[in-house]
Amino acid sequence: MKSPAYTRGQALPPLLEKRILILDGAMGTMIQRLKLTEADYRGERFRDHGKDVRNNSELLVLTRPEVIRDIHAGFLAAGADIIETNTFGANAIAQEDYGLAGISRELNLAAARLAREAADASSTPEHPRFVAGALGPTPRTASISPDVNDPGARNVDFEQLRAAYYEQVEALVEGGVDLLLLETIFDTLNAKAALFAIDEFFEASGQRLPLVISGTVTDASGRILSGQTVTAFWHSVRHAQPLAVGLNCALGAALMRPYIQELAKAAPDTFISCYPNAGLPNPMSETGFDETPEVTARLLREFAAEGLVNIVGGCCGTTPAHIQAIGEAVSPLPARSRQREFFYREAA
Repeated sequence: MKSPAYTRGQALPPLLEKRILILDGAMGTMIQRLKLTEADYRGERFRDHGKDVRNNSELLVLTRPEVIRDIHAGFLAAGADIIETNTFGANAIAQEDYGLAGISRELNLAAARLAREAADASSTPEHPRFVAGALGPTPRTASISPDVNDPGARNVDFEQLRAAYYEQVEALVEGGVDLLLLETIFDTLNAKAALFAIDEFFEASGQRLPLVISGTVTDASGRILSGQTVTAFWHSVRHAQPLAVGLNCALGAALMRPYIQELAKAAPDTFISCYPNAGLPNPMSETGFDETPEVTARLLREFAAEGLVNIVGGCCGTTPAHIQAIGEAVSPLPARSRQREFFYREAA
């Protein structure tokens, strides 16, 4: 099977062969530091909206776009090669909690354009910057009952997820993203709905963007929430031919090593990404987590030195200081080599 013929982001595969790329840090952490009020989130447009919207971070792309623009600029200045759109919860299912499902397309389009402008402003021929369209897991799970007394109950189905993801992908691509990042996967069935929607969009539009798939291991069992091991998770999603597969968030870098090792072994023909949170929760820390930029950078340098990773960055609790430290720590080290025998043979 030949490598997918990308219509955007064509520079990413050769770059990943040459060096480790740096993903940005935590949008949510940076927003929380600003201590925005309900009025800040509402802006003038949503002043009379019937539900509270504070902490709906995605809404800020419409009501406080300068906040999101500045956060992107901060991570780019810290050395990020790839920045994520502020769309982790911009799908209709997540926005329904705020009574704003009807503007999900608008949110994704605006977020993609903000990130695109920021990336273009920082790009040079020697240091191109890329925009990843972020697709979060939604706050609902298709595999697990929300009611302990009714194991068969579900609060979302495959078709609802597919439709929400299709709308999101369509708007992100229209807004100018270079790649898609399906991240923080805790339920493989949710991810399969997203992958179905992505493939459906590619077929309908003629576009094909690089795809990064990132799961999250929720505890020391080494499984995602819906029960799969890291290896089983990979075999469930490898048909999508992602440019990279990886893990993010939950455990922090210190506890993530065995699962990244397992994934790198299970997927030798695919690039590997890793963007952990900043350690364990710590209410006394400025970011709410216990790992300093120096600690996170040291741990990810060890991953790189072991030949495990191609893309590294930060999740919850990580700031531009973390991203700068990570970039400085891994930049002297070579990227992980991948085998091409399976998905990524050179085009004839």
